[in-house]
Amino acid sequence: MTDTPLTHKQSLAAVIRALGGTWDTRRAVLALRVAGHEPKDREAAEKAARTQLRALAEDGVIVRPDPGEAVYRLP
Repeated sequence: MTDTPLTHKQSLAAVIRALGGTWDTRRAVLALRVAGHEPKDREAAEKAARTQLRALAEDGVIVRPDPGEAVYRLP
């Protein structure tokens, strides 16, 4: 059986569940980088991280307690 690599979203969700705490773009970029997801530049990395954070929030994995601030946490 072949191991399928985790998607960006799955990787980030696993790290967030394991570490907890608050998550912003910078921390998500680092987590994705450690998981082996390395975009071509900082701007692309930040965009990918924001996209994945929003997707996880839509799925209910994380919540954004303050709508005026792009910081997430576990529910």
